[in-house]
Amino acid sequence: MKVTVCRKEHFNAAHRLHNSNWSDEKNQAIFGKCNNPNFHGHNYELVVKVSGQPDVESGYVIDMKILSKIISKNVLDRFDHKNLNLDTKEFKNLIPTAENIAVVIWNILREKIDQQFEIKVVLYETERNFVEYPSN
Repeated sequence: MKVTVCRKEHFNAAHRLHNSNWSDEKNQAIFGKCNNPNFHGHNYELVVKVSGQPDVESGYVIDMKILSKIISKNVLDRFDHKNLNLDTKEFKNLIPTAENIAVVIWNILREKIDQQFEIKVVLYETERNFVEYPSN
């Protein structure tokens, strides 16, 4: 019996979508308002899904207090109220699209959550725009 439990968190961050190998015109054409040289921000909603067998003794897949602490320490403390382009090492050379942010968060959490569990990250950049990683 595999069960998925989900933890929802929230963080605010600024970013600029910009490819330094492209002209200003191409960046504007591709990224539009998201290429604002003064950055822009989002109120991100993060859902972390952990799937596995519930423990026979506790009934938990994972203790949600522990999952919350892992997310808080490794994701929220790192990205909340930050300029992703300027304040984080993860995005110094990586465009902080929602897709890339989700993959970075997944990689961070994968190192911290027991390998017996499958994990998935769902990142809402807006109410209507969100990404999932991995996609299957």
